[in-house]
Amino acid sequence: MLSCVASLGVPMIIMHMRGNPKTMQLLTNYNSESEDSGGGGGVVAGVARELMQRSAAAEAAGIPRWLQVVDPGIGFAKDIDGNLSLLKGVDTLRQSCDNLPFLFGPSRKGFIGKIVGGADPEERDYGTIAACLASIQNNDCGNNEGCNMLRVHNAKAVKQAVLVYEAVWNT
Repeated sequence: MLSCVASLGVPMIIMHMRGNPKTMQLLTNYNSESEDSGGGGGVVAGVARELMQRSAAAEAAGIPRWLQVVDPGIGFAKDIDGNLSLLKGVDTLRQSCDNLPFLFGPSRKGFIGKIVGGADPEERDYGTIAACLASIQNNDCGNNEGCNMLRVHNAKAVKQAVLVYEAVWNT
């Protein structure tokens, strides 16, 4: 895929995921990797490290960094604590990825259902809004170190929430 994207000169989203849809939930331990092999440090450090490896491979294939968007893969090979750690540590994650453009896609994910008591995916929009606001969090008195893009199902509701959130921070 990298050679195809490079030949077309189009942007690419590099999403973090371990395994495949059948095995990914068995691969949620980010603390067992050896520090000597560049591993360890928890989910934020592990995801950042693996995203930067994929970013380097994309660049080596001819996809310049300015055409790369990274996505930490909320819900993909992460348990509930891992997903929450990524949302809470979005600023550290972004800095660890050299401030490449970031996309978060927490919309209606299973971890939201677990937090709110098993709601069906269509009933997780309020939880999705909270996760989206966490991912765009402003730090250090309004300096945005969060994500740049959101992937959601209910775009109208999230847009309203983000507009209000930004209005609060920009006054």
